[in-house]
Amino acid sequence: MAKLYFRYGAMNSGKSTALLQAAYNYEERGQAVLLAKPAIDTKGADEIESRLGVTRAVDVLIRPDDDVRALVERERARVRREAADALFDADRPADVACILVDEAQFLSREQVDDLFRVAVTEGIPVMAYGIRTDFQTEAFPGSRRLLEVAHALEELKTICRCGRKAMFNGRVINGTFVFAGDQVAIDAATAAVRDAHFVTYESLCGACYLEESGDSLGG
Repeated sequence: MAKLYFRYGAMNSGKSTALLQAAYNYEERGQAVLLAKPAIDTKGADEIESRLGVTRAVDVLIRPDDDVRALVERERARVRREAADALFDADRPADVACILVDEAQFLSREQVDDLFRVAVTEGIPVMAYGIRTDFQTEAFPGSRRLLEVAHALEELKTICRCGRKAMFNGRVINGTFVFAGDQVAIDAATAAVRDAHFVTYESLCGACYLEESGDSLGG
């Protein structure tokens, strides 16, 4: 039985890089992959953007009300058509071998459930990458559901500025940490031109988070 995987970590833990490497590994073996990310993640527009500078266009942008199973079936039909149209090419993949989802924390509970159903009923492994909690240490809806239903969990680690393991994501505006505001504010750390009001994030260990927040874990 195929599985739903959740690979999570604080900001700058290499999630997008790991996703793109997984896609490369599948395709190097002649297998088709489906890359997706929530449309709310406007960084990189319709691309997955690694902080190492590697980018790749996604196959699907998932809007908040989208039926993920329907999107997957549409893309599988496309892959099958392309295989049928290229009968002379014996190496053409005949179906999707894996689904890779970036920024999975922005998915809805229902969309995560759809990914679980795709893995279990369609036999397609699904690898979801994202962060667990927001800048106020509250779980994102998509991450919470993934932690509840994913078959396998894997933490991708990074370090804090002090050298300890980073657990939390501090939001920075104008060089100052902030601990109040909307849950979603898209990171502009890789924008070519930065504006003073763009949001960036810094991965922090527990001690540094408490220091910056004035000993608060809830904003």
